[in-house]
Amino acid sequence: MGWICLIAAILLEVLGTTMMKLSNGLTQLMPALAMFVCYILCFAVLAIALKTIPMSIAYAIWSAIGIVIISAIGIFFFHEDLNWIKVVSTVIIIAGVVGLKLSST
Repeated sequence: MGWICLIAAILLEVLGTTMMKLSNGLTQLMPALAMFVCYILCFAVLAIALKTIPMSIAYAIWSAIGIVIISAIGIFFFHEDLNWIKVVSTVIIIAGVVGLKLSST
């Protein structure tokens, strides 16, 4: 159950961050409201996940997967630049998460 909640928290965080971008600095009402709802639900579900998943592992996975998905959304939908520094940095973040997971019992 914890892992399902963690996946839900990741998806809600990604949706909330996307809505933040679409809110144009909180000037567009519907995306801004959607952002707040997504973040509230995200943290509620993340709290449930933390009941069974160690905090260091859950947070690392939550943030790393969120970074990867948000980066892809930024590149493909918002036409952000893609360069080798972003790619290498993202790979390093993922390697760190894998290392944390492998180090847990």
